[in-house]
Amino acid sequence: MTRTDVPSSWDERATLTTFLDYTRATVRAKCEGISDEDARKAPLPDSPLMTVAGLVNHVRWVEYWWIQVMLLGEEDTAAPWTQEDPDREFRIALDFPLAQLLDEYDAQSARYRELVASLDLDTMSQRHIRSTDAPVTLRWILFHLIEEIARHNGHLDVVRELVDGVKGH
Repeated sequence: MTRTDVPSSWDERATLTTFLDYTRATVRAKCEGISDEDARKAPLPDSPLMTVAGLVNHVRWVEYWWIQVMLLGEEDTAAPWTQEDPDREFRIALDFPLAQLLDEYDAQSARYRELVASLDLDTMSQRHIRSTDAPVTLRWILFHLIEEIARHNGHLDVVRELVDGVKGH
């Protein structure tokens, strides 16, 4: 995937999907060259779950939640979190090589890219969001994913610099 924030056309769909792909590609770019050992380090004493690997796994599962569970209405049978451990996706990320986490995220993103291309931006989610007890549109979900992944890219910048000195790119 080419990392660009300039869409091929200026319509709303192209702009949204280009920015979503840009934030996804930025996750991978921020992980370039980091060792598995450093990807598992949690440099912030009050945030023991804040690791590069954990953040990568988190954004993967965030997309799963919003696309498969909320938009499509599928049962949540695959997500790693539980009521007892709502942050489990951060914890289990430490058990996998970073390259595997990134490859799984890329493969999932490719599937979602195709799925989203076949849906109208006004497609309503099958499930309701908690804050309003109402469905949201695919357009809203794409905006939300851009915001969420971009925010976590900022976290990746900070964690990466603290664990191995590499500054954001």
